[in-house]
Amino acid sequence: MKKIVNLILILFLLFAPVYQAKAIVEQTLRIKDITHVKGIRENQVVGYGLVVGLPNTGDNSRHTQMTSQQMLLSLGTVIDQSNYIQKGTSAAVIVTATIPPFAKEGDKIDVTVSAMADAKSLTGGVLVQTQLRAPNGEIVAVAQGPVTTGGIKASQGGASSSKGVTTTGRVPNGAIVERDIVTPIGDETTLTLLLDKADYTMASRISRTIATKIAPAHALDGGAVQVSIPYKFQNDRVTFLSMIENQIVGAVSQKAKVIVNERTGTIVIGGNTKLMPAAVAHGGITVTIRVQNEVVQPNPFTVADNALQQNTQIQVEEKQGSLIEMEANTSLSDLVEALNNIGVTPTDLIAILQALASAGSLQAELEVI
Repeated sequence: MKKIVNLILILFLLFAPVYQAKAIVEQTLRIKDITHVKGIRENQVVGYGLVVGLPNTGDNSRHTQMTSQQMLLSLGTVIDQSNYIQKGTSAAVIVTATIPPFAKEGDKIDVTVSAMADAKSLTGGVLVQTQLRAPNGEIVAVAQGPVTTGGIKASQGGASSSKGVTTTGRVPNGAIVERDIVTPIGDETTLTLLLDKADYTMASRISRTIATKIAPAHALDGGAVQVSIPYKFQNDRVTFLSMIENQIVGAVSQKAKVIVNERTGTIVIGGNTKLMPAAVAHGGITVTIRVQNEVVQPNPFTVADNALQQNTQIQVEEKQGSLIEMEANTSLSDLVEALNNIGVTPTDLIAILQALASAGSLQAELEVI
């Protein structure tokens, strides 16, 4: 009995690391984290409004005065000319917002307020009631409230200082939805799941998981999976979707890709990046130019001014080049280690990656942003 126990213990010690490594490698995802239902989306609305109560930081445009006059006329105040309205205390703005799916009448959402003309700051202002319209012209929400900019701008005696953007602000919970947003879930008998990132393997796994555990499903292409709705869930689609979105599928290896941002020197190399046989030489030439100015005195007993003479020294320094060899199917870690060994900078690494891609050695999609 003791020998059997010892044998089991030995086998456990031998194979436990294997199972542990396998568990670490295999990653899983919920369907809700990588898909969304077709037709369920947000809606953008926009409106033209007026921010008032500004401490002489508003705009001086003519249309702002006319808008102020029309607003006062609608409130029952008669102003003969718009020029009677003082400039600088109000600003014309564009108000934008995003209505979430399934929004109901009375829900509150945030709005963004942006100056249209030459307003210096919207800090301290109040947005007057503004209608927000959908692309078809229908009024969906109404916004109003104090504007918060998150920036500071001050000026005194011709000097000014600012921090952050003060011509754009937000009104938290400043808009009230005026009607229900009706969003149907699927059609009569089916619904379609759209992958956030199209992938044939992932679409196949999702359809197979749903078909095995919940309902008939099949992948339409690499970015969509169509699911048949059982009769018992025809009037309870929320429960049906809840069952689907909590299913677990195995993660897939993404396409080999290298992202390069030349402006910031940022480089992101995908884990599946491979190299074909290649040799990389790295070296540089440093040219240093020094200019030393000297004042030349005129000869004695002559009428002349002092002269300025430039002595220029040019020094050329060539660094010792480094040559490394990349074997076939070199992995990401090997590539990074090799490039670090020759001491490349981000700028040099960008040039090397572009050269490897041009030579056909880099087995990944190179994207420069």
